[in-house]
Amino acid sequence: MDGTNGSTQSHFILLDFSDQPHLERVLFVVILVAYLLTLVGNSTIILVSRLDPRLHTPMYFFLTHLSFLDLSFTTSSIPQLLHNLSGRDKTISYVGCVVQLFLFLGLGGVECLLLAVMTYDRFVAVCKPLHYTVIMSSRLCLGLVSVAWGCGMANSLVMSPVTLRLPRCGHNKVDHFLCEMPALIRMACVNTVAIEGTVFVLAVGIVLSPLVFILVSYGHIVRAVFRIQSSSGRHRIFNTCGSHLTVVSLFYGNIIYMYMQPGHSSSQDQGKFLTLFYNIVTPLLNPLIYTLRNKEVKGALRRLLLGNRKGGKE
Repeated sequence: MDGTNGSTQSHFILLDFSDQPHLERVLFVVILVAYLLTLVGNSTIILVSRLDPRLHTPMYFFLTHLSFLDLSFTTSSIPQLLHNLSGRDKTISYVGCVVQLFLFLGLGGVECLLLAVMTYDRFVAVCKPLHYTVIMSSRLCLGLVSVAWGCGMANSLVMSPVTLRLPRCGHNKVDHFLCEMPALIRMACVNTVAIEGTVFVLAVGIVLSPLVFILVSYGHIVRAVFRIQSSSGRHRIFNTCGSHLTVVSLFYGNIIYMYMQPGHSSSQDQGKFLTLFYNIVTPLLNPLIYTLRNKEVKGALRRLLLGNRKGGKE
């Protein structure tokens, strides 16, 4: 292997938005506020779901994992970005870059599969309501979540080394704000058609297969909803499923655009802002989407706050 390849490099330089210095201070403030709100929002979902016995259901079990996933996903890159935006030092160690790439790919893959698992939960709740508690047992829920985490991380174990082994001929400047796969592929000094083809095939399995499952499941859910006579029943299902569909649309819209064309085909600036949206805006919005129209979560939060106040008075 070439001596100047990534295996011998001690660090990378993340160029992030250094070509637009006037934006860096603004981005620092905006991203810091968004990151803090993301931490608060997702932590609140986790705490409320765990502390309120009424939310100990499969739906909120999966939602807790989604919130934990969003916390981990955002934290894997945003602190480094904030550090880079706050000064002139744009470096990241080689080990740090490897960890960031692995987590970014792994957690992204887990979210694809977890959203499909959550869709299955909604499918059973709407299409087989009488058998819901039997089908969605604790054992099955734990198994589904374990498969999502296992397959997502396994996918990253395959894709990360393939990306990092590409010869870079001494180049260590990553034209991005994190060690992301498309940016690292662009650094290669060899033809990357084969690696892009491999990435595409793996992306079909980890990204498009769950999406097809989600779309087919929602086709059955829509048919079942139209057979429901009660308008209140329809409204409740539309609220729950509408929240999930919104999250799916936000997540998949970005990830498909970025990873189904991983090399040179999209503009680099466009890719940075799409990744930023995918990395901070989506995790920020998820708690809002799931709680604004969800009476159960709002009620649990109210009970938790009122309970704490009563406890304080006593």
